[in-house]
Amino acid sequence: MKKSKVIKQELMIKTTPHEIYEAFMDSKIHSKFTESKTKISREIGGNFSVFEGAINGKNVELIQDKKIVQTWRSEGENWPKGYYSTISLTLESVDEGTLIKFEHIDVPEGAYESVKEGWNSYYWDPLKDLLKK
Repeated sequence: MKKSKVIKQELMIKTTPHEIYEAFMDSKIHSKFTESKTKISREIGGNFSVFEGAINGKNVELIQDKKIVQTWRSEGENWPKGYYSTISLTLESVDEGTLIKFEHIDVPEGAYESVKEGWNSYYWDPLKDLLKK
């Protein structure tokens, strides 16, 4: 692969770390906020598939309500076949709710802008809507 980039984002959601962890790791909740068919294993080494298989990977590290690390790949045209990047979500309880520290490492340069925007439009915005109290 040619060049890769890193996406780093921090956002605050007015809910508990548990609610966010479950939204990412529970197939039914994940399907609800992404409006897509989702299969997610809750085991380290287990597979996940979202958006009807357009995004898939494996769980690398899972710390209940604190951290999720997964290998991640897209079936999109700007993504090299068979290539995996890594995502990491760290969840921190703060007075205002939960601070999400997110990193997406080794994103192919050609897919960077669409993937970066995709996290906002397909994940963070719908997740905030789902978890509004």
